[in-house]
Amino acid sequence: MFTLAIVGRPNVGKSTLFNRLSRKKLAIIDDTPGVTRDWRESEGWILDRAIRVIDTAGLEESFDDSILARMRRQTELALKQADVVLFMVDGRSGLTPMDKHFADFLRRQEMPVLLAVNKCENDSSAAAGLAEAYSLGLGDPIPLSAAHGYGLEDLYHALLPHIGPDEVEEDDFDDQTMIMDDLDLDEIEGIEDYDFAMNEIPVVEEEKSLRIAIVGRPNVGKSTLLNALVQEDRVMTGPEAGITRDAIAVKWEWQGRKFRLVDTAGMRRKARIDDKIEKMSVDDTLRAIRLAEVVVLVLDAETMFERQDLIIAEHIVNEGRAMIIAINKWDAAEDKPERLTHARERIEESLGQLKDVPLVTISALKEKGLDNLMRTITDTHKIWNSRVKTPTLNRWLKRMEQQTPAPLVAGRPNRLRYITQLKARPPTFVMWVGRPDNFPETYKRYIINGLRRDFNIQGVPIRLMLRTSKNPYAN
Repeated sequence: MFTLAIVGRPNVGKSTLFNRLSRKKLAIIDDTPGVTRDWRESEGWILDRAIRVIDTAGLEESFDDSILARMRRQTELALKQADVVLFMVDGRSGLTPMDKHFADFLRRQEMPVLLAVNKCENDSSAAAGLAEAYSLGLGDPIPLSAAHGYGLEDLYHALLPHIGPDEVEEDDFDDQTMIMDDLDLDEIEGIEDYDFAMNEIPVVEEEKSLRIAIVGRPNVGKSTLLNALVQEDRVMTGPEAGITRDAIAVKWEWQGRKFRLVDTAGMRRKARIDDKIEKMSVDDTLRAIRLAEVVVLVLDAETMFERQDLIIAEHIVNEGRAMIIAINKWDAAEDKPERLTHARERIEESLGQLKDVPLVTISALKEKGLDNLMRTITDTHKIWNSRVKTPTLNRWLKRMEQQTPAPLVAGRPNRLRYITQLKARPPTFVMWVGRPDNFPETYKRYIINGLRRDFNIQGVPIRLMLRTSKNPYAN
């Protein structure tokens, strides 16, 4: 697919244009310069043509080992992915020495470069900015307003000679696709009349990318883990906490299977977050969790299972995602058997509603334990997608009721009438009982634990909803 990379100095509107072309609010936008640090990509559209768009960090004149220099190196890596580079300048503030420096740099590259003057909302700013932009020697500048969508037709015609024949590729993962996992099942009406025979019909689907979100507190090694898996410096890393700001998605294959890895910003306690950009980063992380299938919660072997780790784990469970706990920096840990025992005890104690959470030990920096992590991810994903046939479930429910009947309600039995699995991802069951309003939580846990034990649904959330049949004599 044709690829367009958007480059320019900080705060000229690159991420705003990226969001407009991708038709999604993917990149964090703020007036603060340098918000974007890693390059990110998305399938997008320019009028009627499908393209791949790359958003980059602001070009910086730094060549040491600072964050700015690492941002510049990430931008240079992004340029190697592009068919055409769109160099953006700010039409309001005019050209700066940095604009001229990087225009010289781009002229020396062996690739097509288009020049766009952004923030041309009115004729006066457009005239002044365009006249000055000619001095960069990159051809006729294109007047744009990324915030208002002005000038996209001119950009389209400038790109058309480079795009070639119209080719549309389906993205494996649309960040904003609403799938059934995101519906509120309590709002589905007429559930009693649902045709549960669908549970017996195997659904054949084309294989899509397995979506994995890598989450955790700041500086536990999330970005290092992603780089170790894809075997390249795809995202910025360093000793500074909070380097990652956007949720960066990367397509990858392991043993012939497609994956989409999402590196996320570190999540601190809300009370400690006072920076608005960090708040937006955390919101981006929460969105990545919601849209993932499997979430890898990365912990630091030296400080694992702090209160914030447990809060993040609880959020993952509440979203119904399959969760893997990866203890990073395990190579440097002391008293490994004791630490592992402590970790399992903490999981059992703090995540009692989720039995047998998969736990793996890794060293992202030294690339140890990664194959074991990937095998655990694929195995857990299968469990998260598991289905149980309705007749099997109802025979099982009858045995469970015979072993331990539900507590009486006003001296009368609270009968378990029927159970079926409504959906997978996560496994969600609906059970019809005589009096759902008087059904104790302890007995509900008894049913859920039985489902885990007897149908091997370990380590993933299980949802159980209670219903009752309509009483024809109620009125």
